[in-house]
Amino acid sequence: MRYLLRTAVVLSASALVLAGCAADGGGDSGGGEAGELKGSGSGADCVIDATVPLGAALSLTGGAASYGESQQKGLELALEELNAQEGVSYDLTIEDDGTDPRQAITVFEGFAANGTSAVIGPTLSNTAFQAQPVAQEAGLPVLAISNTADGITAQGDFIFRDSLTEGQVIPQTISAATEKLGIEKVVVMYSNDDAFTESGYDVMASSLEDEGVEVLDTLTFSVSDTDFRSLLTAAKELKPDAIVVSALIEAAIPLVTQARELGIDQPIIGGNGFNNPQLMADSGDAAEGVIVGAAWNSASDSPENTEYMAAFEEQFGSAPDQFATQAYTGLKVIDHAVRANCSGERTDIQDGLTQVKDLATPLGSLTINGDRDAEHPAVVQIVKDGSFAVLD
Repeated sequence: MRYLLRTAVVLSASALVLAGCAADGGGDSGGGEAGELKGSGSGADCVIDATVPLGAALSLTGGAASYGESQQKGLELALEELNAQEGVSYDLTIEDDGTDPRQAITVFEGFAANGTSAVIGPTLSNTAFQAQPVAQEAGLPVLAISNTADGITAQGDFIFRDSLTEGQVIPQTISAATEKLGIEKVVVMYSNDDAFTESGYDVMASSLEDEGVEVLDTLTFSVSDTDFRSLLTAAKELKPDAIVVSALIEAAIPLVTQARELGIDQPIIGGNGFNNPQLMADSGDAAEGVIVGAAWNSASDSPENTEYMAAFEEQFGSAPDQFATQAYTGLKVIDHAVRANCSGERTDIQDGLTQVKDLATPLGSLTINGDRDAEHPAVVQIVKDGSFAVLD
């Protein structure tokens, strides 16, 4: 076997190193001595002698840990597959950002200083806005894998993403739900102290206006709130056709559960924060009928998706979620960028990311556009029998 997958403590108890093979660190533009990260050939024929050092900042603890844990699994699977191929091998250091922008800044500063060639993450948009400027200033490419807020890639020309923006997914979701369910009036709820949920709300408000849906009231809460009974009671009294919510999963679960406990049987339409199997696991029957826009169709029969689904289930004993899939795809996108110029140097990876076009992935055919945002198919889902299903 030509590669080794290992887990070790690095720098702190929160760091995981996943290695393709042993590699020397050092240098400002990637691990290894100058020139070692430049290879010969391109694409599948690319050969780089040195191991390319990559980093990932994920929320493995704190409020977004359920997302980060899924992302770690996706990265582990992708790394194993990539290091089984010929030509290029990777070291991947995974650091916990603790769902804390301050901790993420420290993690990014470490990656910028230690010769890491490119970074994946962090998990949340709110954290990304604080940490990404560190990478931009250092000329360190970043590929966001779950950050959907507007403005993520506008922070600089080294910032990319494979996750669809809320602006790409929510309008389709609102349109499909309105047409399917005949929605005419809604109550909107969102946490107004988080960049991701605020961005989601902005798109929801605009989409509802475009669809001619009346907003009876807009109710706000804190990202740390878990008791929504008073807000939901107020919403119920207005007799909306649906409740539209922009929230992270930690709020989505109790909100959905409490809504059903209060006898609210109207549809609940959620943003990207609802895209987590934990919603069904923890809310149970209360989650039935929840509608969510998604960046990935798990039912896709494309070869890339079916092979990925089978490999993930074999390795981890469960089906992947969207966050695992975006992370898996993200590492494959980085590999595509490395091979485009056959180089693990930072500026060459940056250039390679601009060349990603019609790349076949589990997310679908993926292109990174001129704004460094991803373009690929979106899907509208509904919770049915405890699982996400495509809303027909």
